[in-house]
Amino acid sequence: MSKVISLTEAAGLVRSGDTLALGGMTLYRRPVAFVRELLKTGVRDLTLLCFTASYESDLLVGAGRVRAIRSCYFGLEAFGLAPMFTAHATRGDVRIVEESEGSLAFGIRATLAGVGFMPGPGWIGTDLPKVRPDVKVIDDPYTGKPVAAFPAVTCDVAVIHAPIADKDGNARLGGNLAMDRDLSMIAQHVILTAEEIVDTLEAPVDVGQIFTTAVVHAPRGAWPTSCYPLYPVDGAEILRYVDACAAEKFDEYVREPLNQPRR
Repeated sequence: MSKVISLTEAAGLVRSGDTLALGGMTLYRRPVAFVRELLKTGVRDLTLLCFTASYESDLLVGAGRVRAIRSCYFGLEAFGLAPMFTAHATRGDVRIVEESEGSLAFGIRATLAGVGFMPGPGWIGTDLPKVRPDVKVIDDPYTGKPVAAFPAVTCDVAVIHAPIADKDGNARLGGNLAMDRDLSMIAQHVILTAEEIVDTLEAPVDVGQIFTTAVVHAPRGAWPTSCYPLYPVDGAEILRYVDACAAEKFDEYVREPLNQPRR
């Protein structure tokens, strides 16, 4: 059965209070079209789960839709700080759950393994357990050495943008997989937005239909972030966004119709 639905229908799968995972990495293959559609709804109090958070996440934070953030990085790479995240975090408007690459990776692996935690040495000898009391320090039963017990990480909805997907929910991600395959396996619902939708996608497949809830046709759905090999990062648009935020015109920027260059 075809899983293709509209962008509006897909945004309706997210509920207030959900943990929302956004796929991609830094300024690459982010589900921007989905986020912009989500901003048209009344959804709020979200917990954002991103291995790295960037432009698309900054839109949600700036619109006041985010209650907490779980990510090991939030920024715009060479274009500087994520302006709305920086402002809201400085004011204490959002709760930041301290994470590292290791804590997210081990937490995701715990869920994939069907256990409540995954041990690792990464945080031992640091102050991170002081700000994350849910990360317990335990003794390895085999070596007797201390290890951090990272709790399992789950999410309600994961949204992943792909260059190509089929109607059944299989997708190919185009090289840089980021953590998207893992996110697709820990989410209750997985939404694929895709540049192109075909009837049947032959192997290799990066996200399988067994995990996918819905597929959305979203041409240039990652813009102004990139989607290799179809289009690069639009640096001019990222800078325009930064300038708009600096001029306290975030709301105007979000309300403006998209004016994407055609390539």
